[in-house]
Amino acid sequence: MQLLTIGAFARAAGLSAKALRLYDELGLLPPAAVDAETGYRFYDPGQLERARFIASLRRLDMPLARVRRICELPPQDAAAEVGRFWAQVAADTAAREQLAALLVGRLTAQADQAGPVPELSLRAAARSAVGLVRDTDEDVAYAGTRLLAVADGMRGTAGARAAEAAVAALHRLETRSGDDPGALLDVLAAAFDDADVAVRSVARGDHGHRDTGRAVTTLTALLWTGSHIGLAHVGDTRAYRLRDGGLRQLTGDHSWVREQLDLGRLSHEEAAAHPRRSLLTAALDGGGTRPELALHPAAAGDRYLLCTDGLWSIVATATLRTVLCGCADPAQAADELVAAAYAAGAPDNVACVVADVTAS
Repeated sequence: MQLLTIGAFARAAGLSAKALRLYDELGLLPPAAVDAETGYRFYDPGQLERARFIASLRRLDMPLARVRRICELPPQDAAAEVGRFWAQVAADTAAREQLAALLVGRLTAQADQAGPVPELSLRAAARSAVGLVRDTDEDVAYAGTRLLAVADGMRGTAGARAAEAAVAALHRLETRSGDDPGALLDVLAAAFDDADVAVRSVARGDHGHRDTGRAVTTLTALLWTGSHIGLAHVGDTRAYRLRDGGLRQLTGDHSWVREQLDLGRLSHEEAAAHPRRSLLTAALDGGGTRPELALHPAAAGDRYLLCTDGLWSIVATATLRTVLCGCADPAQAADELVAAAYAAGAPDNVACVVADVTAS
């Protein structure tokens, strides 16, 4: 079969010659032959399918490192990876849309404002318990003045250290002055980068301990500005908001069963009992995982819950709501939520943070 010149191949593939030279240098799409004297590249027509696939992925603004990884996967795994990438893009776009709407509303309110804005404050309590079955606790819960966080490390000492390191990496957010809502998501994204680096350090054994298991953890964090909350989330730890008696889940699980539910391949009943229900599609593992981000205006009377799957997977949502509605303060609510998990058998570690927004 006759080889194509780089120009002809570029036109057929929908790529530029410059892009083809770059893909050759990266080993992503090497030519079939190179002229020894001129260095001119020639391509086999059989390479067009891969080239067009790469072109399609690049039109999604997918980074080259991820393109290379997807190109080496079997079709079903590649499809899942593209789906995960686009879900993250959609989440990031939604967060930016939310921020734009928030800024428009905020500026409009400032223009129309006729009186002082009431000051809001945050009160929170954190609880963590080993449960009735596990011997060790790989969950971490933290409640500060501005920062709330929960993490669930993979089983083993490496997972426990990863959870501790990830939450500790966020502590610097406590000392920041109140961030403008417009900058809050960038601040959280940068902090999650630090948390991922901390997990990578655990994986390398920089702490000097011989660990069991893998250095992998989920992480869900809430950052308070005085008028808004920013959420950053990776994994299947969750954030909820109780407002006017209604309980709403603010985060989406990064899990295999969640994907199957979204695709209509599993019912909620099947997902709850599926043997792969604990399989995560995203977690902090030192590999540069990006968090899902969201920004929400706060209101006096809001109550927030952050928790690991040791709570939400065994205590019904209706029970979570009943406890959150019925307790006078965050500490009592956190205690009763842990007690509810124990009453249900507590087969896993349990961690939760409860926080109230109050008018100062």
